[in-house]
Amino acid sequence: MTNLHDLRLAVSSLLVLSARKWRRTSDGVLNAYNVSEACATPLLIAGRLGEGVRQGTLAEHVGIEGPSLVRLLDQLCAAGLARRDEDPHDRRAKTISLTAAGRAVTAKMEEDLRVLRAQVLKGVTRADLEATLRVLDAFNTSESPPPAARASRTGNATS
Repeated sequence: MTNLHDLRLAVSSLLVLSARKWRRTSDGVLNAYNVSEACATPLLIAGRLGEGVRQGTLAEHVGIEGPSLVRLLDQLCAAGLARRDEDPHDRRAKTISLTAAGRAVTAKMEEDLRVLRAQVLKGVTRADLEATLRVLDAFNTSESPPPAARASRTGNATS
């Protein structure tokens, strides 16, 4: 790779492929708990955020819109892994908490994922992981181009 453009293209393209590969890889762990990848993400993040997290905050951390999260929460509540409560500070808002069963499942899932991450990232140095976090943060904090700019572009939008 001789120029910055090619390097950036390689990073953005590999990011897409790596995300898909990680989903497939981690799905093998999650299947053992009869939790779909779609439901596992909000379940794990709710566990990491702690008790009584607002539904909107959870949606933001998961990276999906509120209505999409509602369907997943319906499934998690029906499975007895999570519950919705009225926010004591704003009755219009709902908070999400894990049930005892949800906490037990997420603890096991987190441990299995920790082992999987250690296997996948074996040999990657701390400095490389920290550099990777800086690169990923650039993607996460960047502003999206205005709709007109997106519409006028051609080529592969995901890379």
